[in-house]
Amino acid sequence: MSRIIWKGAITFGLVNIPVVLRPASRSQTLDLDLLDVRDMAPVGYQRINKSTGKPIDKEHIVKGYQYAKDEYVLLNDEDFRQANVEATQTVDIVSFVDAESIPPYYFDTPYYLEPDKRGDRGYALLHATMRRTGRAALALVVLRNRQHLAAMLVHGDALVLNTMRFADEVLPISELRVPKASSAKGSGAHAREIEMATRLVEDMTEDWNPEQYRDTYRDDMMARIEAKIESGKTHQLTQPTEDEEAPQRGAKVIDMVALLRKSLGERGKDDEGKGRRRAKPAEEAEAAEETEADDGRASESRGRRKTPARHAAAKKTPPKQPPKRTTAKRTTAAKHAPAKAPAKSPATARKSAGTTRRKAA
Repeated sequence: MSRIIWKGAITFGLVNIPVVLRPASRSQTLDLDLLDVRDMAPVGYQRINKSTGKPIDKEHIVKGYQYAKDEYVLLNDEDFRQANVEATQTVDIVSFVDAESIPPYYFDTPYYLEPDKRGDRGYALLHATMRRTGRAALALVVLRNRQHLAAMLVHGDALVLNTMRFADEVLPISELRVPKASSAKGSGAHAREIEMATRLVEDMTEDWNPEQYRDTYRDDMMARIEAKIESGKTHQLTQPTEDEEAPQRGAKVIDMVALLRKSLGERGKDDEGKGRRRAKPAEEAEAAEETEADDGRASESRGRRKTPARHAAAKKTPPKQPPKRTTAKRTTAAKHAPAKAPAKSPATARKSAGTTRRKAA
């Protein structure tokens, strides 16, 4: 657990919650020493008296405010505390705001707030209320002889105090030369580019997992240091190389769609090599159905290979044709056949037979 750097209380309205402040971040920079290249002796940060040019001990150093030329008022930690005792012992909440409305560039250093003796109940009350309302508390707090604006935020079961920069410490964005987000013409972003870029963003989206990220550059530097130790070149400075290409200057037309398409293709290759790390249940079910269908088709294919004659015969059987209409045939035949004589009545038939016999006699 990190050390306690401050003790006090959270106050808002009439509520007073005893808390302690612990650092929520730590530096992982390399610990380097300054050396005199002539004899490898360490070079320290000496405290020099500007009048005599001689170093002085830390115990003889005090703080002073210059109110006139060469005239100072001496100050120590007790002076800073008595200037405003309450301010140095409280996180004074002055208002609540929507947590998402605070621009990220205002945040500075995070700290954990932990309830002190008899502070559990008030701590839990404030935490539950802020969680329900979705608000962040803006507060004023004095740390290391300086007053800070701070944002108190809910994270998990804890309250986090993040010191902030005052408005006059933040440079206005209006001074930047940036494209207007509301104008596609000004930003140069076209609908097709935005669509493909959105696909790439969605493809790269994953759950927040900070443990998977680390300072790889520090690892590379440590590997280089160890290599110099193993090679016995600890006192040799590396000479600059000239094989690096100079940065290109001048305007260059970039096909953003082609770059995005290539990026999506590279992402696809990576996914094929290591598998999808995140599969949604619906996608898994669909993949399972497709696998079953593929297995069925494979089994059917194996069955066809085992009995080729039967399936070959089935293939040769012509498809059934719909029954032909006989009415159309009769009509066509009647059109080309000679006309038949109409049927004769019995009397007419007898008369014709008699006439025939008389002609024969």
